Amino acid sequence: MAGQSNNTQTELATLGGGCFWCLETIYLRVKGINKVISGYAGGQTVNPTYEEVCSGNTGHAEVVQIEYDPNEISYSTILNIFFDIHDPTTLNKQGPDTGTQYRSEIFYHNDIQKNIASDKIKMLSENKTFDDPIVTQISELDVFYPGEDYHQDYFANNPMNPYCTYIINPKLQKFLLQNQPK
Repeated sequence: MAGQSNNTQTELATLGGGCFWCLETIYLRVKGINKVISGYAGGQTVNPTYEEVCSGNTGHAEVVQIEYDPNEISYSTILNIFFDIHDPTTLNKQGPDTGTQYRSEIFYHNDIQKNIASDKIKMLSENKTFDDPIVTQISELDVFYPGEDYHQDYFANNPMNPYCTYIINPKLQKFLLQNQPK
């Protein structure tokens, strides 16, 4: 899937790695990423609400849909960041968040993304990058549902929320520290 934005060709990546607020916060700070929308994918309920997704009954994962400029950042680099900022070895769990909605899943938009994701997981597994097996699923994106407005840019709009203070901020600080320009 590609679209036009500011006369620059952009592409989309859709990723589930636990809480969408964590992923969104980090990806919004990456060069080449134009937009990040928190939402839901991979379930059977049409136009689910946050409460429905949190019940675990819709089949959806919390995801972010990333619009990026492939001339500035590659899909492979986006996946490198993805595997750095969440634990792809825990089934249906990230930190304090538990349930199928917090699963690790890559939703591909085309066969090129599918192959890059498969190759990435194969390489990480062969290199024994993680102590435990990677459980990240790779699925074709069927439908992406944007989350409610209050979920968008959540960290910036709610910096004093305890989840932001104790969960998101340490992840963000670690990412920024590891990705300082040399």
